[in-house]
Amino acid sequence: MPIQILSPTVAAQIAAGEVVERPASVVKELLDNALDAGATRITVDARGGGIRELRVQDDGSGIAADEVELAFERHATSKLAHTSDLWALQTLGFRGEALPSIASVAQIICITRTAAEEVGTELRIAGGTIQERLTRGCSPGTSITVRNLFYNTPVRRDYLRSESTEMVAITQVVQHTALAYPHVRFTLLLDGRLALQTNGSGDLRDVVVDIYGLETARQLLPVHAEYGAEIDAVQVRGLISPPSVTRSARTAMHLIVNQRVVQARGALAAVVSEAYHTMLMKGRHPIVVLAVDVHPAAVDVNIHPTKAEVKFRDQQRVMSVIGRAVRDALVAGTGVVTWGDGANASELPRRFEVRPAPPPPAPPSSAWGVGDPVWTAQSRWECGCAAAGSAAWA
Repeated sequence: MPIQILSPTVAAQIAAGEVVERPASVVKELLDNALDAGATRITVDARGGGIRELRVQDDGSGIAADEVELAFERHATSKLAHTSDLWALQTLGFRGEALPSIASVAQIICITRTAAEEVGTELRIAGGTIQERLTRGCSPGTSITVRNLFYNTPVRRDYLRSESTEMVAITQVVQHTALAYPHVRFTLLLDGRLALQTNGSGDLRDVVVDIYGLETARQLLPVHAEYGAEIDAVQVRGLISPPSVTRSARTAMHLIVNQRVVQARGALAAVVSEAYHTMLMKGRHPIVVLAVDVHPAAVDVNIHPTKAEVKFRDQQRVMSVIGRAVRDALVAGTGVVTWGDGANASELPRRFEVRPAPPPPAPPSSAWGVGDPVWTAQSRWECGCAAAGSAAWA
């Protein structure tokens, strides 16, 4: 579908008023565009915390020369034409707000070329205004360089964290996306240093090895479950850690819905944590890479400005499927024996056993040769007076 500006009615219905908060949000939007373009190799290069310079290069389909300027217009997109298309989305982006939002607060250099064109196009934008358009040679795909982020909005720039903190946020975005797309080769460079590189083999465990190391990846348990059909179909797949492998924060919980990375919070994160009930110490969180696939018409992806949360049409059913799949994987992977397993139920260890109560012990004799019942049956005034009789005291 060619790039076109949405009608005012459709734009008003799906608009989120998207605001670029930090370099990591720029990386997320550019990665979404690269993946929607069918890229198989993506390189992210960040310098100075992503504030001084940030480049995302891909080998996707590119942007046609006559549509480059249009791509930076607000509500211009090739992924959606009507609001009804929201229920059949196959792309990550759809609002047409990301590129103009980024261009309005930074200096942009966009170099792009489609496979059908002999030469590429370079477009330079500063503060949302086109500065220059050039023709230049380049390989098919798109390279977008963002420089001096928030140079014209100093107040927003003052709210940014340190460069190291912003680098960590960028790294997390790339890691989340790489786990959602194991068939894509990602390369992350931080100040010229290689921080992450995946091989794009399509094997999720290979990506986990690149991020968490071989020893951790070897211990993760596979999750796979399919329920329902057509619009009610729910598929859950991924890798989860046994209770012995945990982290102190939820940053290692990667949740993906229809290949869209969502935040590890809300009902989706809660049902995964509940599946580990009684298995984890307080304050510990598992490593989870869980992909949930449902029919596009069964999920709403337009409920959050950054598209980081989703809402299912049948929330209770989907949560039930996810919880059961995770719990089954834990039981199968940790060797927990249930009452239904085994050929002979009598071989299972019993949880309780009824035994006859032991007889009460005989009362010990005192130093005077009188048993305890004597002391409890008679008062201290009656002791020693049994022979004389009670009349002796009268």
